[in-house]
Amino acid sequence: MGIFELLLLAVGLSMDAFAVSICKGLAVKKLTIRESLICGIWFGAFQGIMPLVGYLVGSGFERWIRIVAPWVAFVLLTLIGANMIREALSEDEEEEKDDFGIKTMFMMAVATSIDALAVGITFVAVPIEVLDAGKLQNTLFGVAVIAVVTFLISGIGVKIGNLFGIRYKSGSEVMGGTILIFIGLKTLIEFLDTNGAMSDSDTLFGMLIPLIGTVLGAAFVYAKQQKLSQKVRVLMAGASAGIMFSVSVWGMIEPAASGFSVEGKQAILSLAVCFGAGIAIQYVLDSLVPHTHAFVEITEGLRSSLNPETKMMLAELIHHVPEGIALGAIYAGHFMQTAYIPASTAFFLALAIAIQNFPEALFVSMPVMEQGTGKGKAFFMGVVSGISVPLVAVFILLVIILVPASLPYIMVMAGGAMIYTTIEELPMMVGEKDNDSAAFAFVTGFAMIMLLMFIK
Repeated sequence: MGIFELLLLAVGLSMDAFAVSICKGLAVKKLTIRESLICGIWFGAFQGIMPLVGYLVGSGFERWIRIVAPWVAFVLLTLIGANMIREALSEDEEEEKDDFGIKTMFMMAVATSIDALAVGITFVAVPIEVLDAGKLQNTLFGVAVIAVVTFLISGIGVKIGNLFGIRYKSGSEVMGGTILIFIGLKTLIEFLDTNGAMSDSDTLFGMLIPLIGTVLGAAFVYAKQQKLSQKVRVLMAGASAGIMFSVSVWGMIEPAASGFSVEGKQAILSLAVCFGAGIAIQYVLDSLVPHTHAFVEITEGLRSSLNPETKMMLAELIHHVPEGIALGAIYAGHFMQTAYIPASTAFFLALAIAIQNFPEALFVSMPVMEQGTGKGKAFFMGVVSGISVPLVAVFILLVIILVPASLPYIMVMAGGAMIYTTIEELPMMVGEKDNDSAAFAFVTGFAMIMLLMFIK
């Protein structure tokens, strides 16, 4: 391993520390050089120590390290992230405290450097060859480079996080905690994924695209114009419905019809049964889960003592389930290089869901804030409303990889569920006078996604 490969490795290993450093910077009111140095020293030191330990221990314990490490990272980052979210949502006045204390920094440094422990083991088989010296001296040089690179990147991360968090503290802490939990979950999923689907960067990135739209929509509570006009809301709802209807037809049902293992009447019957099954699944969710549609104040599901804000969040949470099924199915097909799914479809589907998720997250966070909830909590509830998309997608992805023949059937189920949800949410499109503008927005969204789906 030469110097160029070593630098690339160092940058790659420092990315988790960089993300966590941004999260730390989000929560700092007044940033000084002290906070950047603390993060840089802690993360840099552990990113250097861990691969050295891995190298010295050797390959004898490699199996155990690879089994235990992902679980440790997941537990630590989830605990830290959940605590950040809890503090951000607390109604008590937050006291000034040292967020860079030894206990917190130690847990974060260990959690973000565990992957470096496994990398150190590979130095035994693939030694670093930069200096004209022995293996140990080259390894010491290599871990020093990793430590320095991580130190610099972590310090920069704190500053970047602070530039955003100084204005939007509560929401920033929620976002930071969510990022930490996701990093831990990503580490665990990659470990459990024995087929290698989640190690494919296209697949992993595609799973996150819809969440970007959700975060941006929820973040609208921090905009200067915090009132959403009736006309804008109707246009957004109409376009959102058109996008989902188009995705259902051209992204799910139409290509899936080519993938059935049966032909003729049997294929038509299979399509109809799967379409009905998707509708049934969504109908059961709507009937059982207590939820309230924002703005029109229509409440469905079982009776519950949950507060209105939570019910608004649950409305979008369950209505994102079909999108998660669709996303997982299409990326499973992409990963398996399925012939009847064009290579571009997966990306365009994820992009379409992200565009559609923007107004849906906004339709949670805005009415929640208008009812007196703080911006941080309103932002958090908007983000959580869309979290079912990547979670369901990962589950469906793994199911289809284990049972490849199920792909077209699951795609049609997703199409049926999304069409049912789209029609069921049509009351949100009704305006005070008429819904012509919503209708035009609907057909525009439908046509836009239809054209994207036919790009080969």
